[in-house]
Amino acid sequence: MFPLNRAVSTFLICMLLGISFTVWFTLLLVFIIVPAIFGVSFGIRRVYMKSLIKLFEWATLRMERGAKEKNQHLYKPYSNGIIAKEPVSLEQEIQEMRRGSAEPEFDMSDIFYFCRRGVESIVDDEVTKRFTAEELESWNLLTRSNYNFHHISTRLTALWGMGVLIRYGFLLPLRVTLAFTGVGLLVVLTSIVGLFPNGRMKNYLSDKVHLMCYRICVRALTAIITYHDSENKPKNGGICVANHTSPIDVIILASDGCYAMVGQVHGGLMGVIQRAMVKACPHIWFERSEVKDRHLVAKRLSDHVADESKLPILIFPEGTCINNTSVMMFKKGSFEIGCTVYPVAIKYDPRFGDAFWNSSKFGMVNYLLHMMSSWAIVCSVWYLPPMSRMEGEDAVQFANRVKAAIARKGGLADLLWDGGLKRGKVKEVFKEEQQKLYSKVLVGSSEDRSRS
Repeated sequence: MFPLNRAVSTFLICMLLGISFTVWFTLLLVFIIVPAIFGVSFGIRRVYMKSLIKLFEWATLRMERGAKEKNQHLYKPYSNGIIAKEPVSLEQEIQEMRRGSAEPEFDMSDIFYFCRRGVESIVDDEVTKRFTAEELESWNLLTRSNYNFHHISTRLTALWGMGVLIRYGFLLPLRVTLAFTGVGLLVVLTSIVGLFPNGRMKNYLSDKVHLMCYRICVRALTAIITYHDSENKPKNGGICVANHTSPIDVIILASDGCYAMVGQVHGGLMGVIQRAMVKACPHIWFERSEVKDRHLVAKRLSDHVADESKLPILIFPEGTCINNTSVMMFKKGSFEIGCTVYPVAIKYDPRFGDAFWNSSKFGMVNYLLHMMSSWAIVCSVWYLPPMSRMEGEDAVQFANRVKAAIARKGGLADLLWDGGLKRGKVKEVFKEEQQKLYSKVLVGSSEDRSRS
C-alpha cells in the first residue's frame, strides 16, 4: 500500500513540475523570446520602470520625514562628488602666489603651491573615485550605498524585504533562464550559420541571429534602453568607440546593431562562445602572445576596416571600466588607423541598478548575479556624428577630441588620466610633465630678466 502511495505522490509531483515548466517556458516564449526575435516590445518594461520611479520617490519622501522626526541628518552628495572649478595653469597659479615677491627666480612660496595641490589631491581625489560605485542621493531599496542612511521606518524595512523576495524569488530565476536561452541560441545558431558559404545570405542570417540573441540577453537584464540619433549609427568600414562602464556595454550596443568584436582568446564557456561567433561573422580575436604586438593588432584592424563589406569594429578605448561619472584617457591605437570613427556615449541611470563593474573587487559571476538581482538596467545611448582626423592632427589629439565629444554628450566629466591607474602607479611621464611646466616658469623668468 505504502509503495503505491509513494509512487502516486512521485507521479503527481513530476506532473506538477512538468506543467509548471511548460507554463513558465510558454510565457517566456510568448512575451519575451518571440518579441525579441521580431524586435518588438509590449511596453511592459517601460511601465515597470515608471512604477519603480514612483516607488523610489515615495521611499525617499518617507525617509526624509522619518529623518526629521528622529532629527537625523541625511547627507546628500554632489551629483559628481566634486565642486567644479575653473582650470588654471601652473604658471598662472605660481604668479599669483608670488605677488609679494620681487625676485623673478625660484621663490620659497613656490613650495606651498605643490603642497596645496598634494593635499587637494588627497582630500578630493578625482581619479580613484572613478573606480568605485557612484554614491546615490537616495535609497533605491537595494544595498545602501550611502552609509549616512540608518533604520528609519518599519514600513520601509518591510518594503525592502518584499523587494528581496521579488528580486531573488521571481526576477532572478526569470533572468537566469533568459540568459541561458540567449547564450545557448547564440552558440547553436551561429555554429549553424557558419556552415553556409560566404555571401549575402550568410551575412543576413548572421546579423539576424546576433540581433535576436542579444535582444534576449538584454531582456535577461530587464534593460530599458533609449537610443538617440539613430541616423548616426556606425556603418561598415569604420570603428565604433564608446565609453566603458561594464561588460554589458557590448550587449547594450549590439542589440541595436551588428558589430565585429575585438578581444583576447579565452578558454572555457567564453571560448566556446567566441569560436561559435567567429564562424558566422569575422570577429577579431587575438592570442595572448599577440595582444602586446601593437603593429600586428593595428594591421588586423586596418585590414578589417579596409573591407567595406565587413561590420564596423566595436572598441572601448579606455581599456578598463569606469563608474559612468567620467570618461578617462583613450588609448591612441584605434585612432591611428586613419578610418572614420563613430563615437557613442552610454549613460546609465544608477537609481535602478549599478552597472559599473569593479573588476578588482568582484569576479564576473558575482557581478552578473548583482546585475540580475537588481531592479533593472536603465540607460541612454547617443550616436554621435562620424569623425575623422583633421589635417595636422595626431592620433592623441584626435582621441582627445572624440573623448571630449562623448563626455559632453553623455554629461560625463572629461579626465585626462589613464584608466590603467586602477591597478598601476602613476607613470613617470606625468611627474616629468609637471617638472617641465615648473622649469618653464623658471627659465621664462630668467629670460625675461636677461632681456630687461
